[in-house]
Amino acid sequence: MMFPRLPLLVLAPALFLALLAPPAPLAAAETPWSSAQNADMRLISGAVTDGVVEAGVEIRLAPGWKTYWRYPGDSGVPPRFDWSGSRNVARVEVAFPAPKRFSDGASGFSIGYKSGSVLLPLRVRLAEPGRSARLDLSLDFAVCEALCVPVHAEASLDIPAAGDGPNAALAAARARVPAPVALGPGPAPALLSAEVIAQEASPAESNPGTARAPAPLLVVTATVSSEKADLFVEGPDNTWALPLPSRTFGPNGEARFTLELDGLPSGETWQGKQVRLTLVDSDKSVEATVPLKGK
Repeated sequence: MMFPRLPLLVLAPALFLALLAPPAPLAAAETPWSSAQNADMRLISGAVTDGVVEAGVEIRLAPGWKTYWRYPGDSGVPPRFDWSGSRNVARVEVAFPAPKRFSDGASGFSIGYKSGSVLLPLRVRLAEPGRSARLDLSLDFAVCEALCVPVHAEASLDIPAAGDGPNAALAAARARVPAPVALGPGPAPALLSAEVIAQEASPAESNPGTARAPAPLLVVTATVSSEKADLFVEGPDNTWALPLPSRTFGPNGEARFTLELDGLPSGETWQGKQVRLTLVDSDKSVEATVPLKGK
């Protein structure tokens, strides 16, 4: 069957409008899952803005398994990222959504993510904006159920010069990263104060030649909306191994978090140092880096 030809006057406006229409947005890109023991990993990329690629590392956990935050708590292994195989990448900044406290099975607590999956947002600074890039990750991390298992996974993702499309999952993960704040009053969650308080030595500890006096206490006060709120405290570098705080809650959203300044590197003092406080309260979280000050 023969179809009649459309008149040129009909075709020309349609072609003209098609040329004027904006290009369809690119789809977000992702690698296949890299399978590891009781966990899988993949890379995701999104849009490029001013030479920075929005991207992410997604870890999918087997049911009942957990993995660790950047500071693992009383026990555990933080993830280690190696981007050295990347091309046209100047720097990669890894962000961490708010974590949770969980038992480590040995009378202590670890910090991290439980079951399901966690998406760690990345900001990838291109060495030469406007050119394509390749993001290459060699990742060492750990997962645990009753026992912890070291895991290694690798993934590579090609990023076109124009970037990929916006990614709703990346935006949602970025929204779960603790917001930076200053100490002071505000709507919950709010970090109000952080103070170091000396502990008095017991009579036995006061005698020469006996054990040293107890470590001073760091006391952080906050305003929270739930008694499930938690605080995580990190030292100035990964040689510090601070314990998780105890928690007490009062009326009107008052919260008090207390921990001993124990776990410092040998011969180091807390005076003049800074710690990072991360306060997690229901689906909101904030963080502040504060100097350690005593009475």
